[in-house]
Amino acid sequence: MPIELDVERVANGGWCVARHEGRVVFVRHALPGERVLAEVTDETTRFLRADAVEIIRASPDRVTPPCPFAGPGRCGGCDWQHATLDAQRRLKAEVLAEQLQRLAGLDMKIEVEEVPGARDGLGWRTRVQFAVGKDGVPGLRRHRSHEIEPVDACLIAHPEVERLGVERADWPGATAVEAIVTSTRDRAVVVTPQPRRRVAVPDLGAEASVLVDEGHGHVRAARGRTALTEHVGTRDYRVTGSGFWQVHPGAPAVLLDAVTEYAAASPGNWALDLYCGAGLFTATLAEAVGPQGAVLGIESDPQAVQDARHNLRDLPQARVERGRVEVALDRLGVERADIVIADPPRTGLGKDVVTRVTTLDPARIVYVSCDPATLARDLAWFAPLGYPTVDIRAFDAFPMTHHVEIVALLVKDTA
Repeated sequence: MPIELDVERVANGGWCVARHEGRVVFVRHALPGERVLAEVTDETTRFLRADAVEIIRASPDRVTPPCPFAGPGRCGGCDWQHATLDAQRRLKAEVLAEQLQRLAGLDMKIEVEEVPGARDGLGWRTRVQFAVGKDGVPGLRRHRSHEIEPVDACLIAHPEVERLGVERADWPGATAVEAIVTSTRDRAVVVTPQPRRRVAVPDLGAEASVLVDEGHGHVRAARGRTALTEHVGTRDYRVTGSGFWQVHPGAPAVLLDAVTEYAAASPGNWALDLYCGAGLFTATLAEAVGPQGAVLGIESDPQAVQDARHNLRDLPQARVERGRVEVALDRLGVERADIVIADPPRTGLGKDVVTRVTTLDPARIVYVSCDPATLARDLAWFAPLGYPTVDIRAFDAFPMTHHVEIVALLVKDTA
């Protein structure tokens, strides 16, 4: 039975907060200040989850979602299509500020900056993974569900991704198909087959490499090349198959500029790039420290390590080692660093890595994160170890969703 709610504020994860009969309700498809009719989708002893299915009193920030697949019970890929872009960025800023204050005791004014390359917040995602049902029909997952919402187009997908027409074809024998376009206009589809099944690749709408994900990080080319090329600044970067790369076309350059400014590397510096991926930050650090300096990148994914070594082959002062950061630093005998860059997965660094990084006695730590909660938690652990947070920038690298990319600067407290 639907319940009537007065929506109070935004919460982390694309939710808003309301209350019903003394319990907190996390409600989607709503905006702060609205009165809504909501259907409960999940119930625990402490709180409810719900979808706003009717808007009784609308926020002035509300708009009609541009995508017909957005809304309660439909595609779970977008969280904020019902809000203006300005409102989306304000909501993300409020979430980040709240997490920083609550978890790290930091009172900071946050602005979420626009990233060039996403007109109207649409057409930006250069890598889209579609789930495939047993019937071979592709689509996107519904929110908090394994159920698939069939779609014939994704509005946040880059136009070159849409040219491939992955979601308008059948993929019998596949469990997932990822469509990729790079900044150099390389195109690929990466097919994940069902166990012991072969996938018949349908005709695509544009020329593309066809890659097969064989598991355990191994990708095989069924057609074309496994290596795709990205370009940032003056450098090309090889990224193999589904390897990690920012999905917003403007994000690599924007984040690289922010990280470079915060790192303030000088000739002769010794720098670390933790969770270095294909070496985007590593290469620029190496150029800044010059032949008299050194940069060590650490990455656990074997294919990313190969790509990074290829991308850094003209920079002898840079090397990349494979391993988990918390193990590799000890194995390699790393005892000091002038600068540390860290770009961990959504789970963050964790207390052990935070503590180990501070033993290196760097002058600056630059922390790149896509999760406000784990970032704030780690910043709280850094502070009493002599590394307060002195500045933060946030970027709208995922319009229409609740995600945000964050770069934080920590400077050694010499007192």
